[in-house]
Amino acid sequence: RVRVTREVDAGMETVSLKLPAVVTTDLRLNEPRYATLPAIMKAKKKKVDKLSADDLGVDLAPQLEVVGVAEPPKRSSGVMVGSVDELVDKLKNEAKVL
Repeated sequence: RVRVTREVDAGMETVSLKLPAVVTTDLRLNEPRYATLPAIMKAKKKKVDKLSADDLGVDLAPQLEVVGVAEPPKRSSGVMVGSVDELVDKLKNEAKVL
């Protein structure tokens, strides 16, 4: 389950959803947090642990098989029309769009 808090006219509403679910966001989601100088200095001193894939229990073997790769067919050249009337005529009679 996932808990989502959303803004409604009356305030904030928290909704609990079963997964899989589709959740959308707006522009205010990622308000940046700026690092302070003391936090930057602490981060420089902190030790970074290096883990391998085996330490995490991750299998790095490829999970997909590529069957084939091909380029799309080349596009045919377009037709230049001399006037708007000719364009409308081609759209009506040849393309049957209008």
